[in-house]
Amino acid sequence: MSELSKKAPAAGESRHLAQTLHRQIGKPASEWAADDLVGFVRDQDVRLLSLMHIGGDGWLKTLDFVPRDSTHLADVLTGGERADGSSLFGELGIPVGASDIVMRPRLSTAFIDPFAAEPTLAVLCSHFNRQGGPLAESPDTLVRAAYTRLMAETGVELHALGEIEYFLGARTGDAQAYGANERGYHSTAPFVFGETLRRTALVHLAQMGVAVKYGHAEVGYVEADAADSRVWEQHEIELWLRPLPEAADAVVLTQWVLRNLAQRAGMLCSFAPMARKGHAGSGMHFHFAPRRADEFLEHTAADGSLNPEARWLIGGLVSYGAAMMAFGNRSRDSFVRLSQGKEAPSAVTWGRYNRKALVRIPIIPTDQDGRATSPGTIEFRLPDGSAHPHLLLAGIAQAFVDGRRMADLDERLARTAVTAQGHAAADNRVPLTFPEIADALTGCRPMLEAGGVFTPNMMDRIIALLRA
Repeated sequence: MSELSKKAPAAGESRHLAQTLHRQIGKPASEWAADDLVGFVRDQDVRLLSLMHIGGDGWLKTLDFVPRDSTHLADVLTGGERADGSSLFGELGIPVGASDIVMRPRLSTAFIDPFAAEPTLAVLCSHFNRQGGPLAESPDTLVRAAYTRLMAETGVELHALGEIEYFLGARTGDAQAYGANERGYHSTAPFVFGETLRRTALVHLAQMGVAVKYGHAEVGYVEADAADSRVWEQHEIELWLRPLPEAADAVVLTQWVLRNLAQRAGMLCSFAPMARKGHAGSGMHFHFAPRRADEFLEHTAADGSLNPEARWLIGGLVSYGAAMMAFGNRSRDSFVRLSQGKEAPSAVTWGRYNRKALVRIPIIPTDQDGRATSPGTIEFRLPDGSAHPHLLLAGIAQAFVDGRRMADLDERLARTAVTAQGHAAADNRVPLTFPEIADALTGCRPMLEAGGVFTPNMMDRIIALLRA
């Protein structure tokens, strides 16, 4: 299935574009130059420039400028600015002597900050060391390096989308809260209070250039009680398939938008794996779809067998899924979610349609003639809202490459397969403590360090933190 055209729209179609800058500059983001953004700032009387970037903790960081003139603005857009890498990437083992770094904007990521009190142009940045090369400890560098290696060694582009589940907490009266425990799935107003916020988030994301699939109310609903006077309501925003680096950025930007909207609405927004023990938690499932020659590849052949690329990915995920928890399940509540048995994977398995499997092949929507209307995907159901998406997708890219090389791939897939309704065929549970995750991560260091993607110093630091 071909992706939607990336060509610029005809002049008469530009008003229908969701992305604000695309519409106003009049050319695709991939073609933006510094002069385009300088002209936009001048014509729209934009007052501030915000350089945004991903820290070692996976959170969005910001460095703000009030450009003195067009030359100053152009210099920052093309050259970036220096920063203290030890404060940003200490958790990822950056050496003290390498703490001077440069943040350099990626112009194609620019958007108008929807929350700024003054008109503000925001741009995402990559990180570089003092020699001018990509900073090894930067999460942005990691996912880009892993994605580039994957393409070079397999001839495949791996695209991904995140399912971002979150809880909104609000103090509401009886007339405003109609939910019921575990009965929120696809509910609409007035039976949910977070619908307006969710729809506003979808519009903001589209205007920012973040590709979105849909949003809906989710199953989780937690009533107020004596210990917590808030009602907690679960929602989900599912993004659209993008190359791994863009998919990771999209998750962080979505969380940023939701937190901002919740704060302005007087609510709390939580991505924690558990809102309250005994209730449905929040996962952050990722769907993957390999592409070659601008076409998404089918995961299943006509005879029902898995195509090679699907085998490599599933083989990598079932082999290294436990280690990926270092990046995808970073909270103690992660273990509660996995152990209480509410459609969260408890064992290393894969299967078609099975929502208890660690790796699932979902159904593909088709029209009445049987034509697929969206790409088939392979879903990784282990991560949750504590995930660091850049590190996680970098690790999965490495696992995909390794899956292609496995001499015993057939045996691994057979051993971990389950039916649509079946349970795990092997007693191979997922880790439920950080030391267990550290052991799994230690065992797959050669896979993660292959190609120089994850550095030995970084792995030492992550493992030490897990054991601590």
